Amino acid sequence: MSNINGKVYAMNAITPMKPWKTWILRVFLFLLGYIKAMRADVINLSFIEFARWVVISRRGFPMLGGGQVAEDLQYDYLLFFSNFNGTWNQYIDAFSAALAKGLNLVWRWSEKFPGPVPVTLFKEYIARVQFDTDYYYTAYPHATANDLKAAHVVQGAFDGLSAQAAGLSAEQFADAYLNFVLQVQGCLGETGEAPVVF
Repeated sequence: MSNINGKVYAMNAITPMKPWKTWILRVFLFLLGYIKAMRADVINLSFIEFARWVVISRRGFPMLGGGQVAEDLQYDYLLFFSNFNGTWNQYIDAFSAALAKGLNLVWRWSEKFPGPVPVTLFKEYIARVQFDTDYYYTAYPHATANDLKAAHVVQGAFDGLSAQAAGLSAEQFADAYLNFVLQVQGCLGETGEAPVVF
């Protein structure tokens, strides 16, 4: 199935914008890139591995030569790329519920954007502007973003235990090991194939 690699789903969408609106969006995206507080809601959605918006000017498409005819495009384009864990419906629902204001500030400049609420109209819009991703790379396809965060916690705690282990007696090591297990028990999980969702 396209768009899915293990537990990771790739979503790509392209929406047209009138050129005079592009500059407004560019200013907002610039601010979004430099003011961390504006990105907090997206970062807090822990199932998102990657999300990015890119604006392409109607004159910014490359000419490949070889007789390619220059197009006279009427719109600039907003490209949205994201990798996430879970289903498409869960992702769009979460975006609509948790990021409605932010989504409105980004996509409101695109043609025929209905707004993120109600979610049914938003889903219909995304389905129309999304295109399939036939191939993409993910370093850990059988692990979710939360699995990776948990692995970092376990590795950090294990490194700490390893650093002190050489200087401990057997009894002290047993206590340190028990503390290690208690510290990381919530981070021990199982990776593997994602459940099939239709």
